[in-house]
Amino acid sequence: MKSEFSTAWISSKQVRKQRKYRHNAPLHVRHKFLSAHLSKALRQKYGKRSLPLRKGDEVLVMRGSFVTKKAKVASVNTKKSRIALEGIQRSKKDGTKVNVYFDPSVLLIESLVLDDKNRIREKKEEKKQDKKPEKAKHASDKTRN
Repeated sequence: MKSEFSTAWISSKQVRKQRKYRHNAPLHVRHKFLSAHLSKALRQKYGKRSLPLRKGDEVLVMRGSFVTKKAKVASVNTKKSRIALEGIQRSKKDGTKVNVYFDPSVLLIESLVLDDKNRIREKKEEKKQDKKPEKAKHASDKTRN
């Protein structure tokens, strides 16, 4: 694996190469690393298991000291691959409040922000694909039935 980021590179068993891939990835690829699982209701509605997190999504914390807390996504840091949530803060010794940053794998998406057309478009395209009837592969298949 070369020192620059390669889009042709697929995978490796070696952890050092996996780590290197994630470290050297450009920001538009790192956005996909910020995916979190959808709740069961959203999973059935959209037919997807996970989606990248965005500011404004409501999430449920599944692990750690803030388990079962529901909050909105306040900020998404693609450089560090961390998510800050509204209202979840720790106080430092001097009394100042600091945001707690979460790994996206610890979060479960409860509701989505659908302001962006691209997120809505994905949903509509999937529904169109579901509605299409299956076509016969060959003309000879029609005569057999």
